[in-house]
Amino acid sequence: MCDLCCFQGRLVRMAVGWFYLSFYALSLLGLMCVILTVYWMQLWHGGFAWDGTSRLMFNYHPVFMVAGSVVVYSAASLVYRLPQSWVGPKLPWKIGHAVLHLLAFILTVLGLVVVFQFHNHENTVSLYSLHSWLGIVTVFLFACQWFLGFVVFLLPWVSVWLRSLLKPIHVFFGAVILFLSIASVISGINEKLFFSLNNNTQPYSSLPSEAVFANGTGMLVVAFGLLVLYILLVSSWKRPEPGILSEGQVWGLGSFIPGWGRARPREGSPRKGSGLAGKPAQ
Repeated sequence: MCDLCCFQGRLVRMAVGWFYLSFYALSLLGLMCVILTVYWMQLWHGGFAWDGTSRLMFNYHPVFMVAGSVVVYSAASLVYRLPQSWVGPKLPWKIGHAVLHLLAFILTVLGLVVVFQFHNHENTVSLYSLHSWLGIVTVFLFACQWFLGFVVFLLPWVSVWLRSLLKPIHVFFGAVILFLSIASVISGINEKLFFSLNNNTQPYSSLPSEAVFANGTGMLVVAFGLLVLYILLVSSWKRPEPGILSEGQVWGLGSFIPGWGRARPREGSPRKGSGLAGKPAQ
């Protein structure tokens, strides 16, 4: 039995190690997406200026959208996948989840502000392209998702049955918003290139250096999104239901929380899905 437990412990520590490998790779990808977007706007479009009128202010739009609606949004979505969140009070993780989503929403709204200000100054029509439609729908759903999540899951007076009823819907729309955000970013990159490379000397079809760079940035955003969805879908990395922690998760926690690795399932309870002796989840 001891050998079996040790073997299971090694397997779960490998799984936890794979989680952190995926997490760090995701962090690197997200940072690269933001840096490359900044570099694109700086090198090919003259940089940034918050003056309310110039095209340089518009250059904040892709940066805010990539950083807010994709990277920070994804970080907020993955809060409950951290193994440290499996045990103990859930409230601090809820607050972190809500704060990160609020930061993502603020960055996204700033991205909308700069594009509408630029369009108004240039007397350009807004909300006519597929990219703009996707973006507005995404921001609207994001606002509804955050508000309902705050009211239902963070405020203390909402009943448990209502939270249980709405949780699958909340999770579903969280993934939908991420998918729409990535679609908006990709269509936005494409639209920006069509507008920028519409002359005869450097048409988009000839794949000049800006097109190659921006297309590559878009592919990184797609890779980032796929890795986020992968981490979200791995069931063994999800926070367990209150009062339930599988033996595998106990062994996994033992690799970075002292004492947890020595926990055992309660006597008489099934080996899978058993509660922690002396450490009930809250």
